Amino acid sequence: MKSALIRLHIAVFLWGFTGVLGRLITLNEGWLVWWRMFITAIALWIYFFFSGKIQKVSIRDFLKIASIGTILAMHWLLFYGSIKYANVSIALTCLATTGLLSAIIEPLFFRRKINTSELLLGTFALAGIVIIYFSNLQFSIGIYIGLLSALATVIVSVLNKKIVAGYTPQVITLYQLTGGFLGLTILMPLYNYLLHSDIQYPQNLDWLWLLILACFCTVLTFILYIGALNKVSAFTVNLTLTLEPVYGIILAFAVFQENKYLSSYFYIGFALILVAVLLQMKRIVQQNRTSIVPYE
Repeated sequence: MKSALIRLHIAVFLWGFTGVLGRLITLNEGWLVWWRMFITAIALWIYFFFSGKIQKVSIRDFLKIASIGTILAMHWLLFYGSIKYANVSIALTCLATTGLLSAIIEPLFFRRKINTSELLLGTFALAGIVIIYFSNLQFSIGIYIGLLSALATVIVSVLNKKIVAGYTPQVITLYQLTGGFLGLTILMPLYNYLLHSDIQYPQNLDWLWLLILACFCTVLTFILYIGALNKVSAFTVNLTLTLEPVYGIILAFAVFQENKYLSSYFYIGFALILVAVLLQMKRIVQQNRTSIVPYE
């Protein structure tokens, strides 16, 4: 159990580190994500080949998984766009709203009644975003993009539950990232046209940061995360995942001194969002207390 918790925290810490790497890499957000997915797809196929875990899927299922992977690519593009237009702290704060957005959006997809308590918590988190927005207007575009990024990742999560079934998380990850890379590749000419961008190649340290981002913060975190799922409870996993923006913001403060560019109201807004997320987690564990047990 202890080693599984350590692996889980390392995975979440590395996920938090992706924002810092996104700011270090000089490529624009579109080509940053393209190169990340390109390296990740190659690394995953090598890993799955030598571990003997490649499983064939039907063309129909691949197209479904690939379409969700393309939305995932859009999430990453928006996330790094938020960093480029604002900073790491703002992007991660917007990403922290995903749990509450999910509580509102999932009932719409699955035709369930929206819980009033969850709606109130969503309003609580929205208040945090409003405080951050009006106290950091210089980052307004980054906040808009960051919230779209949060929405995209919620849609990916919901579609994974609604459409993808019968495959292991490993298989879904392999084909989702591969399909996402292919989908993004098809969309890149449109991206270049709309943003007046040319093909960009990594320069100097970009290669190092991209390799760390793809191999450590994507492939390694996937391996650590899947391994931890077999040993710790669902509640522990979800609670630990809420630390991702916290780790990321602390790293951004340490590496880029972003705290110098944020108003004091940022911390109030972020605290409201974090409290809302933790209260939502508490509600979930109380409602599912009997089902949330360690996987032995």
